[in-house]
Amino acid sequence: MIDCLNAARYFIVRAYEDGIEAEMTNMKVQKLLYYSQSLNLALYNEPLFDEQIQAWRYGPVCPPAYRFYSEFEAKQLPIPGKEFLSEIPDEKKKLLEGIWGYFGGYHAYRLSDMTHGEFPWKKARKGLLPQASSTEPILLEDMKALGYQKLDIIERENPVYESVMSETLEDAINSESSTRIRKGEVRDWLNSLLD
Repeated sequence: MIDCLNAARYFIVRAYEDGIEAEMTNMKVQKLLYYSQSLNLALYNEPLFDEQIQAWRYGPVCPPAYRFYSEFEAKQLPIPGKEFLSEIPDEKKKLLEGIWGYFGGYHAYRLSDMTHGEFPWKKARKGLLPQASSTEPILLEDMKALGYQKLDIIERENPVYESVMSETLEDAINSESSTRIRKGEVRDWLNSLLD
């Protein structure tokens, strides 16, 4: 696991490298941390960081990271030094880079709208008025399920997805696999269950 602040710093550095540092606010960092946690849970079956994500009024928030950057409110976050990078394992840098590549170009308000429409945040806020404060945690299992959904969407949006799937299906249809179901086998199997 890594420190949530190191994940936040990673995204801030990337924003500066891509020339969109003016868009890097505390709100955007919070949403990127949320998606990072979700996708890491789906890919590795473990949290990316220990810190809890809560269902605040304006979306998912990692309180320690929020407090760390709270003095900036909706202003651009300052670029951190890069010494923290050595504390992030290469596997996690690759994940964070993938998160940045997919979600980094979205404005904070768009990311917020996305999180408000997804079930983990809604479920954690069930029964609360829209303007009500909350520190209700978003369950890891719900974030993991969201991570699976996001991975599926990311995969389907890949430009090579359609051609790879077509080729895979064509290969399956044309193969002479020994596991191919033959005419009558399903009926025989069903009848064996009923005997």
